[in-house]
Amino acid sequence: MMYTAKGTLEAAPGIENYLPMVRRLASRMITKLPANVELDDLIQAGMIGLMDAMTRYEQGHGAQFETFAMQRVRGAMLDELRGTDWVPRSVRKNQRSISQAVQVLEQRLQRAPTDVEIAQQLDVSIDDYHDMLTDVRSGQLVYMDNYDSEDGDGHYLDQHCVDERADPLAQLGDLRFREALVAAIENLPEREQYVMSMYYEHDMNLKEIAAVLGVTESRVCQLHSQSVARLRAKLKEW
Repeated sequence: MMYTAKGTLEAAPGIENYLPMVRRLASRMITKLPANVELDDLIQAGMIGLMDAMTRYEQGHGAQFETFAMQRVRGAMLDELRGTDWVPRSVRKNQRSISQAVQVLEQRLQRAPTDVEIAQQLDVSIDDYHDMLTDVRSGQLVYMDNYDSEDGDGHYLDQHCVDERADPLAQLGDLRFREALVAAIENLPEREQYVMSMYYEHDMNLKEIAAVLGVTESRVCQLHSQSVARLRAKLKEW
């Protein structure tokens, strides 16, 4: 790797063709992050991941270079976010509190609890609960940490590329998790299912989803955060 006199990362020969990919990923990721996160910082981290991908990629790896590189770039950006500890402690606490409240209520009611019921369980007003949902959205990207292994060395693509030596039990566990996730999403309230589908499957932003549902962007943000809390409660054992 080479650095300029200002200490910024300098592109290595042959890397220029893939820089737009890094910028696109950083631009998409920044829209889901708090205002204090700098786009240039994500791009710099992504370039490090791209260089790492160029060094580590081998023909016959089981994936095209662009796919392999995308995972390395994403992982490097997530490492940058984790390293700067950009999620306030209060946000992490609210995330845990909401997920725990949802889990308790679902066990008691045997159905998805409403906003009002969750607020009562948390002993806060409905307005305060909605404010909590808005705040916790800024911390939800951190759960993409699951792309990395526990020791931090393996990335998602490394773990899921076809490998003749792969552990069948691990593959079965991954399949069961996917099935559990699909089932949990299907059990979300209808409006929250729509939000998750439009946001993740159709890659729509909050403004576009708000227009479809006829609600404010803030309300879409709250519905998304509440959906994530429900899914975390359902998939806690994983």
